[in-house]
Amino acid sequence: MSGRREDDGGKDPWFIHLKDIAPFSFAGLWAYNTSAEVTTCTILTVAAGSPIDQVHNRMPIVFSSERYDAWLDPATAVSDVKALLSNNLGASFEFYRVGREVNSSRTENDPSLVVAV
Repeated sequence: MSGRREDDGGKDPWFIHLKDIAPFSFAGLWAYNTSAEVTTCTILTVAAGSPIDQVHNRMPIVFSSERYDAWLDPATAVSDVKALLSNNLGASFEFYRVGREVNSSRTENDPSLVVAV
């Protein structure tokens, strides 16, 4: 889900998904800082392309499952990693607006939350 501020100051959330609601994974990085004893992580993003740029100016890099092993293998060459990042399934996202109740922490996990409004 993602949202943007509307004229009334509220956020209209969007259900963003791949076709047929197929599962997907974001490209991410993690690191452990031994001196601070902290683990950090991040999701890699790129400038949003059409049509996602109607909702947000950034989008995550999404890999197909065939690319998981190469992404997770520390021996993958940097040039190959760059090629992985350029093949982003995020450009295939579909989306539609859903009700604002999805933004409430009081809302139960209910399938009606992803019904288009």
